[in-house]
This record gives sequence, structure tokens and C-alpha cells, in this order.
Amino acid sequence: MTLPHPLIAPGSGALATPLPRVLRPQRAVPSDAIRPTRAEINLAALRHNLRILQRVAGGAEVGCVLKADGYGHGSKAVARTLERAGATRMCVALLEEGVELRQAGIRTPILVMGGHYARAWGELLRHDLTPVIHDVGQIATLAEEVRFSGSGAVGVHLKIDTGMSRLGVLPHQIPTIAEAFNSFKEVQLEGVMTHFACADADDVESVDHQMDAFDLACQDLLDRGVSIPMRHAANSAATIRYPRARLQAVRPGIALFGVTPGPDWLPELRPVMRVSSEIVALREIESGTSVGYGATWKAARKSRIATLPMGYADGLTRGLSGRGNILVRGKRAPIVGVVSMDMTMIDVTDIEGVSVGEECVVLGSQKGPHGEAVITATEIADQLGTIPWEVLTNISRRVPRFYREP
Repeated sequence: MTLPHPLIAPGSGALATPLPRVLRPQRAVPSDAIRPTRAEINLAALRHNLRILQRVAGGAEVGCVLKADGYGHGSKAVARTLERAGATRMCVALLEEGVELRQAGIRTPILVMGGHYARAWGELLRHDLTPVIHDVGQIATLAEEVRFSGSGAVGVHLKIDTGMSRLGVLPHQIPTIAEAFNSFKEVQLEGVMTHFACADADDVESVDHQMDAFDLACQDLLDRGVSIPMRHAANSAATIRYPRARLQAVRPGIALFGVTPGPDWLPELRPVMRVSSEIVALREIESGTSVGYGATWKAARKSRIATLPMGYADGLTRGLSGRGNILVRGKRAPIVGVVSMDMTMIDVTDIEGVSVGEECVVLGSQKGPHGEAVITATEIADQLGTIPWEVLTNISRRVPRFYREP
């Protein structure tokens, strides 16, 4: 009898019904979207960035971090592209994110790094996902699930806290963890990992301190009879800047999408996301006329105001009100008034030839009759007092992703 997909056949350790294989991402066409607001994802740039990071990593495996819907780029399409380009491991934060990738047909190993699985250990087994363990109790609970399912030994990665103080086994807990691994043979240690707190800052001493603590903890495990097939520690910043941290694998996330954690660290990387919309309304207003909620902006002269159908519910953050810019015809147009939930107004008085239907670029580059300009995630982050990670992941799912080749 064939079990319903995607359960494991008892005792087999494998999926009873093969997962469907999706060979290519569905690429939306412009006519499918009613509203002109969209995020274009350049798959060639994504593959390029993977190659660059593989080169930088040397012989270390590149585990592609695709948490938060692939940093807002659409994890399923991104994972398919990276897998076909030669990526051999994906990393996610949530169990749900791992299941989503499996259901999309991704076959490479998937590491679930968030550490919270509640009572869903069976889902990890059914979808062949690799959990990151950070508590000794998780080993016993997972071993019980393995025995119940008859799936055979399951591989896990162990996280060690070397200074992040977020998740991970503390060095003094290593003896207890080692005893658990030696006692529960249903759970096999495949890798040991840590995470850096200051790799994106000019703090070499901090990284070295964490690496020293990591080395000592790993040696303690080895001395207690626990083998370590793989060690990994480096995020994007450490992959680029700290050869010592590359070990057997690295875990770049933001760099895959063309954003470096620091200025000019790896200029070969190419931005993957471009967010654009179109002008849907134009109006001439007299001097003294206010624009937007709260009348926070008033025209100091006769002005031409354009409206685009994108607002803070889409990821055009309200914090850009009165200080951000939008590209129109290759030139910057300032955001005026308060950014609304669904719409934003810009001042195009000094840009000749603007008409309804004109493309507006919120993130990315634009070449037009008045020149060529670019708005980067780093620029937006600096204006908001935040980081590029938040800018990209804020682009909401109601903004359709259009997957493009050059």
C-alpha cells in the first residue's frame, strides 16, 4: 500500500512517494498583474553571486541562507535557481520554510536553523529536513520520534553559543550534550555550528574570540568521543572577510542577493531585486497646498505631484516620508507628504516630460532621458537608521515577483 504523500514508509527511512520535481520557477508576465507595482528578480545576477561566493569560500561548501522568503526574493524560485546552478545545501530559519521548499521540489539538504520545532519532529522526518539542536532535551525527544517512525538514524547539527547569547549550547554544557549523543544513537551529529555577533563590524578580535571558543568546544566534543563531520560558522560578512571562519562550510545570506554587509567589501556582487511601479495620477497644485495625511508637506511653489500605487503595506516604509526618493526618467524625485498604506506621492516639478504610466523605481537602477541613477537597499537603510536586511524583507508578498533572465 502506498502511503499518502509525503509520509515516510515505516522502517524505510525514505519517502514512500517521491516528491514532485519542479524544473523551473513560474515566471509572471506583466499582463497577469493588475497593479503596476512589482519586484523584478534577476536570476542571472543570483547565479553570478553564487559563483562569486563559491570562489571566495575556496573549498568550503556554500550553504545558501533563504530564510524570510529568501530575503524577500521568493524562496521557492530562488532555491530552484540556486539548486540548478550547483548549490548543494539550503538553510532556512523555520520548519515551515523548509517544508515549503520540499513541496516546491527542492532535493538538496535543508538545514533548519531556528531551533524551534515544538511537537513537529515528525514533520522534520517526513520532509527530510535537518534540524539544528541547541538543547540537550531535543536530542531525547527527537530520538523518541525516530524510534516511533522507524525511519532510521537522523542527522542533526549542534549550535554552540560562543558570544551571540541567542541560541546554542554553552561551553560548560558540552559534557551533557556529548553524553546524550553517545546515548541516543538514533540522533547522529552531522555538523557543529556557531554564529558571529560582530562579523560585519571592524572587530577582528571579537571574531577571533568566538572562533577560539568554538574550537575549544569542538575539541571537547571530540575528546568525549563525539565525531564532527562538518563545522561551519561564517555568515556573509565572515565569508568575505575572515578566512579562518570558512571551515568546511559557509552560510551567506544577504550577499547572495547582491548586498554586502560593509561598503565595497565584494564589489563584484550584483543586486538581484529591483522594485518599480508606475505613475497613476498627476496634478498641478498651487503654492501652499498640502499633500498627504496630516498636511505635513506644503508646496513652496506651484508644483507637479505624481501618485504611485505603492505604500508602506508593500514595503515602501512610512519612515521615508519627506526624506526618501523615487527614480523617474533617470532622475530622483523626492517623496512628499506621508507615505500611505497603498500610495505615495512624489514631487516631479523639476523632471520634464513626466506623464501618467511613467515607470517609477523604488529600489534599483533606472536609465532614462535625464540620466541614470540608482537607489540601493543600503541607501534606504541609512535613511531609515536600519539595515539592508530589513529593507529587502519588508517588500511584502502582495508585491508580485517577476523572475527575469537578462
